[in-house]
Amino acid sequence: MPMDNSNNEKIINLIPQKPPFVMVGDAVSTDEKTTVSIFKIEEDNILVENGYLSEAGIIENIAQTLALRGGLQREKSDKEAPIGMIGAIKNLNIISRPPVNSTITTTVEVEMEVMNAHLINGNVVLDGKLIAECEMKIFLKQE
Repeated sequence: MPMDNSNNEKIINLIPQKPPFVMVGDAVSTDEKTTVSIFKIEEDNILVENGYLSEAGIIENIAQTLALRGGLQREKSDKEAPIGMIGAIKNLNIISRPPVNSTITTTVEVEMEVMNAHLINGNVVLDGKLIAECEMKIFLKQE
């Protein structure tokens, strides 16, 4: 069962985003290429519109799943989560928007890392069905 998004201090410490702009709830798994997160859509979420997570919220959820990956990798070294920014989004396909009180599962697969640029494929699943997918280029701040 997903943790309460608003009180998940561990996640908040792993990503650079802070409430009310946290769009990941918990890490399910992470390895060298892939990170999976879950996120419960709360009614008071800043990116909820008319009872559904907005397209911007879905995109931010994918990007924050990569941020969560970086935070988990840096957790062992006691370094802060890297700050990043989306450089490009390609092949964005939002099939449907998740409703309030649903939990989405987001998978980010890193296709390539070159210096501070990460090329990723992201997909979002609700109840076993793909609801969104895209490719992103995300730049992380170098230390």
